[in-house]
Amino acid sequence: MSWLVRMEIEAETARREGINDSYAWHKRLWECFPGMPDKRRDEIGFLHRIDTLDGAFRVWVLGREKPTMPSWCSPGDFDIKKIAPSFLSKRYYAFDLKANPVKTIVQRGPNGETLYRFNGKRQSGKRVPLVNPDKLRDWLMKKGEMRCRDQVTGQDIPGGFCVVADSPLEIRPMVENYFRKRDKAKGKDQSAFHGGVQFRGTLEVTNHERFAETYYSGIGSAKGFGFGLLLLAPVNL
Repeated sequence: MSWLVRMEIEAETARREGINDSYAWHKRLWECFPGMPDKRRDEIGFLHRIDTLDGAFRVWVLGREKPTMPSWCSPGDFDIKKIAPSFLSKRYYAFDLKANPVKTIVQRGPNGETLYRFNGKRQSGKRVPLVNPDKLRDWLMKKGEMRCRDQVTGQDIPGGFCVVADSPLEIRPMVENYFRKRDKAKGKDQSAFHGGVQFRGTLEVTNHERFAETYYSGIGSAKGFGFGLLLLAPVNL
């Protein structure tokens, strides 16, 4: 069982509530799941997306737990729909995706050696945003072939879809989404950003089970900051 929520929030309301960046949206949207213990939050998760309108925001929330209307949303601006299991059984969908496409640059020492942390694990590579349209198209294609890598087995997990080659694929220029988050180690707020890219096109489902997993887990990184949620509409080709 799952639900998709659409909310219309006036910009003035967001300012009054202190919702001023992507991290603030993430924290406040947890109010759609009241009384949820921290350990349960890790289990259920949710995907969301923020679209900027003229003087307002359109907020999308996808959750396996039924969201409730937060106090700062008017009843007339809160629309919730139950997603029927059959919704994800179609072959073709028009899609709209806001994602955070990045590539990882391996961190190496002055002599090209691998760098390790104090705990003996290899240092994580540096993530940099992708901006070239061809690279962005390749990135999305690969997400259909391989959504992610299993951290236990090391095996690739397919995304269960492909982008229909004969249909137009719109790729909008990257937009920098800045936010401030508390750095507990340094004891102060740090400013950072995610590069957001919007894709619009048509996809074909190649594996319905894998595609359902992709739909609920999202595509790409920075999902907690409003990226990765697929908006879908079944189409006939």
